[in-house]
Amino acid sequence: MKFGLRYCNTGRFTDPVNAVELLQAAEQAGFDSAWTIEHTVVPGGYESVYPYADSGRLPGREADFVLPDPLIWLAYVASATRTIKLGTAILILPQHNPVITAKQVATLDALSGGRVLLGIGVGWLKEEFDAIGAPFADRGRRTDEYVAAMRELWSSSAPTFRGEFVEFENAYCNPKPVNGAVPIIVGGDTKLAARRAGRLGDGYLPARGANPEMIELARRTAEEHGRDPNALEISTSLPDDLAEIPALAAAGVHRLLVPVTAAAGLQAVVSSPDDALAFRTTIERYADA
Repeated sequence: MKFGLRYCNTGRFTDPVNAVELLQAAEQAGFDSAWTIEHTVVPGGYESVYPYADSGRLPGREADFVLPDPLIWLAYVASATRTIKLGTAILILPQHNPVITAKQVATLDALSGGRVLLGIGVGWLKEEFDAIGAPFADRGRRTDEYVAAMRELWSSSAPTFRGEFVEFENAYCNPKPVNGAVPIIVGGDTKLAARRAGRLGDGYLPARGANPEMIELARRTAEEHGRDPNALEISTSLPDDLAEIPALAAAGVHRLLVPVTAAAGLQAVVSSPDDALAFRTTIERYADA
């Protein structure tokens, strides 16, 4: 079982000093990864339903929602760390140009020594798509094609791709990812997300916990598409009851993500040496437990 931290580009860790302190402490304590989230904009008064809260709303007020760009935040902390993996959970892929995203992700991977884990999702906030100018209705099909286009750019010496939304020929794109590709982890709690993970993902990340039905669907879909279901890495949230961890491991969950919130004892101020020492001690104590 591996342990990561989520969601690291939020709260007190939007501060650059705290961000570096968080990842350095996590790296030294043995956490394998740090994960970020994404919203480029949160339009005020949106009507879309946030699927991870009974209220249907994001926590907090839109005007107070501080959330650094996930890739830039990861690039910043990458230079201050050496081994911890750098994950997005998730990047809203259909909001991005896949050619530019492939370049950005490959660059981050090359500069960090092959540490990027690209978690992707299709998004739910239509008003955000509208503000960006990205189509919302066909975001699922776009996501599938964008993944294929990015993998072509990462793996081919003379990338060529012709799809419904993306087309390029001999589009030389360097640097390449260190290991020839970047692992793509599909996030989401719907059957569509689970099937997408099975069809094309290197991993699956159900945000609401280890739903056995969704995990089994992802693995079954992988097998139906001639892929090894056991190669699909499963990551999910840390359970409220830590006694459940052995059962999750037995069920094939590979990674648990610990929240960087007060509930996990990690949201400490690190503006002075004394605070930094207390912060590191908290993370080390949590890692030991």
